[in-house]
Amino acid sequence: MLLIYLVLSFAAGMLLGAIFFGGLWWTVQKITGSDSPYLVSIASFFVRAAVVLAGFYFLLQADWSYLLAALAGFIIARIILTSKLKSGEKPNRAKAT
Repeated sequence: MLLIYLVLSFAAGMLLGAIFFGGLWWTVQKITGSDSPYLVSIASFFVRAAVVLAGFYFLLQADWSYLLAALAGFIIARIILTSKLKSGEKPNRAKAT
């Protein structure tokens, strides 16, 4: 097991995470203006899930350690994207007394 393959698997996991969660963000943005939001959300989920599962399956064919490195990259990508794409702070509401 070479370190370079683990690093490449980690990068592939980050790419898969960016595709999955970036696609989720894009879907949420497009749902509000869509005539059929259910169709958009279901189609988006199946496309995102198929791409990610195919990528993980491909990595699993080589070795399970590559899959673990890719899963770590996937989770890191989620953390990075959710922190970058957060909408601003929620407005402070005065408490009713």
